[in-house]
Amino acid sequence: MVIAIAIVRMRDLFATVMLTGIFSLLSAGLFVVWDAVDVAFTEASVGAGIVTVLMLGTLSLTGKSEKTPAYSPTLPLVVTVLTGAALIYGTLDMPLYGDPAAPIHQHVAPRYLNESYGEIGLPNVVTSVLASYRGYDTLGEVTVIFTAGISVLLLLGTTRRTKGKSKDDREEGEKP
Repeated sequence: MVIAIAIVRMRDLFATVMLTGIFSLLSAGLFVVWDAVDVAFTEASVGAGIVTVLMLGTLSLTGKSEKTPAYSPTLPLVVTVLTGAALIYGTLDMPLYGDPAAPIHQHVAPRYLNESYGEIGLPNVVTSVLASYRGYDTLGEVTVIFTAGISVLLLLGTTRRTKGKSKDDREEGEKP
């Protein structure tokens, strides 16, 4: 919570990127404590690794510090609070964490644990679920991440810096 508040309050973008990487690593550690090692690995590699490298690359093309906004941050704050409240409201009817009477523990999880080796042939249940039962979902997630990465690279590669005059200041037919 302290790191999240520090990220929001920072004006130095480099420090913000570093704190975001630390936040991702702490989140990965929390996922390990919750026995979600696959999610922890993804958070550590994508959240703390790739995202930090992309943000540092972006900082090399932009300024080092955030400009003071010309507008009041009240509307974005209201939208964020309302979205957070809607998300919390949407989770109120979920079963408690670790509840053995939750619907997922009644038929889906036992089936995966008992029958995945016979159906898929993989000894690791997590791998059989991600690669076979949820194969299309995993393929969709990988496609989204790949598309987002390519989009960021395209956006960062479209602007070129020119020495001297800007594109708008040049005479027609004049070379940069």
